[in-house]
Amino acid sequence: MARLSEEEIRTYREEGLVIPEYRLPGSGFAELRDDCESLIRNNPEIRPEKLISAHLEKCPGREEGLRGGGRILRYATDPDVLDLVEQLIGPDIILWGSALFAKPAGEGMEVPWHQDGHYWPIRPLAAITVWIAIDDSTSENGCMRYIPSSHKAGVLSHYLDERRELVLNQAIQNDLFNEAAAKDDVLMAGQISLHDVFLIHGSRVNRSTKRRAGLTFRYMPATSYFDRSIPAYRTEGLVVDFARRPLFLVRGVNSNPQNDFQVGHV
Repeated sequence: MARLSEEEIRTYREEGLVIPEYRLPGSGFAELRDDCESLIRNNPEIRPEKLISAHLEKCPGREEGLRGGGRILRYATDPDVLDLVEQLIGPDIILWGSALFAKPAGEGMEVPWHQDGHYWPIRPLAAITVWIAIDDSTSENGCMRYIPSSHKAGVLSHYLDERRELVLNQAIQNDLFNEAAAKDDVLMAGQISLHDVFLIHGSRVNRSTKRRAGLTFRYMPATSYFDRSIPAYRTEGLVVDFARRPLFLVRGVNSNPQNDFQVGHV
């Protein structure tokens, strides 16, 4: 059983992000990395920084998802990963999203300062992201940066950032946080970090000679519900469809009757 230490739990509660001592075992990680490489190759029409719903297979009856995405789902249910998540959000866990962010060498796009919860249809808002480094993720190649303890402020105002070279188009107003306090989420391939839904984070352009790829899994406690009232939209060659996105109860029991585990499964 994978475990966070008491100090790691305290760090997560205090700073909103923790890099645990745990890392993915070598053989399993090599397989995961191969599947991520296939996902990038199989979906060339989509920017590699924007491979949303990486765990879903695009197929008749479901527009959302990627070619080859079904292979990624099994990693989201890894017992060790769920053991870590359980210590932070409780024993009843729903997988509702994922994404592969692969910043190409020399041109990887910027992610503006934002909070995940600004985009997410979870009510009440409570969620955690597991960020798995597929490549070494460093300050040179555009690793994630975050503002420690910023999650304590709750949801903050965002504005529309219309620069074309961004992964996301919503950003937090600069006067609402202190960028000088930022830390780099430096990870070696196979390491993971876990961060809170309210954490302010972003990343710089990758101008280095090395790619920076990371796979994220998004989990919510089964006390919250997934709001399907948000209309579907298209972005960069793919569909985001919360109304038809399937939910997966990956551990424990569902305690919110508004969650539907039939929608989107084909």
